[in-house]
Amino acid sequence: MDQSSRPNQITSHTAIPARPDLIRLGVGILGIGTSGPLIALSTMPIPSLIFWRNLGGAIITAPFALRHRQWKQRVGMKWSVLAGVLLALHFCGFFLAMRMTSVAAGTAIVALQPIFAALFVKFSGGHIPSRAWLGMAVSFAGVLLISGVDLHISLRSFLGDFASFVSAALAALYMMAGSRAQETVETTTYTTVAYFVCAITVLPISLFSGLSIMHFSAKEWWIVIGLILGAQILGHTMFNSALKRVSPAIVSLIIFFEVPTSAILAFWWLDQKPALGVFPGIAMILIGCTLVVLRTKPSRMESLT
Repeated sequence: MDQSSRPNQITSHTAIPARPDLIRLGVGILGIGTSGPLIALSTMPIPSLIFWRNLGGAIITAPFALRHRQWKQRVGMKWSVLAGVLLALHFCGFFLAMRMTSVAAGTAIVALQPIFAALFVKFSGGHIPSRAWLGMAVSFAGVLLISGVDLHISLRSFLGDFASFVSAALAALYMMAGSRAQETVETTTYTTVAYFVCAITVLPISLFSGLSIMHFSAKEWWIVIGLILGAQILGHTMFNSALKRVSPAIVSLIIFFEVPTSAILAFWWLDQKPALGVFPGIAMILIGCTLVVLRTKPSRMESLT
């Protein structure tokens, strides 16, 4: 698919997606919502967990990518490789956060992704409507509230919040690079390359740090399988597929449902109950991000992802 044809596929930024894409997005929410709780359940070293999750994702999507034979698309490959490196850095921050702070607080802060994307566009010379800045202010106030509560609880929780914050910025860069890649290559080609590069990027960390990459209990391998099939294939890949036809504004709003999904699963699987003061901060983040997405012009939202 060439770049000129891509914008024509999205004709409305407010219409409800067609049933097939609604199904994809619904499955995506359930898939990605399992990520935080599963990471928190695992004791596998973070680099090893990232490596196996992404290598497994690449292996599953590779047969579909081979059918398109797009490996010579230099521009698409360049952006796919960059997206893979950014994804590795994002995962390092996100996985660390899930081990240090509550799943609810961590996933809420990572939901700042569309705000960081808007800021990157602004810094690169783009235009962000003045009405969207109110949403950013509300969301950042929510982050400060959560961080203040967590710092009162422990320095570890506060550092986990900071890792989530950095992870959100990296997630925005990853999505922007992925959008550029999919202007010239199919989703399966892009995800295969990005997931594989992500896995290879973190592998040296495990090897040079002396961390095990093979010898784990059966429980840990079941968690890896859950992450591959749930968060990676049914989560990331479904959202990437929907972005071919659905407005980024709609997808960004739907991704916010990851926060309550992860919180409910964390309560169910981990009996994890965040401090009461965290919930107003979560609400502020989601309200602020919604304001940014809804008040940013559609033409700019194309650039954000």
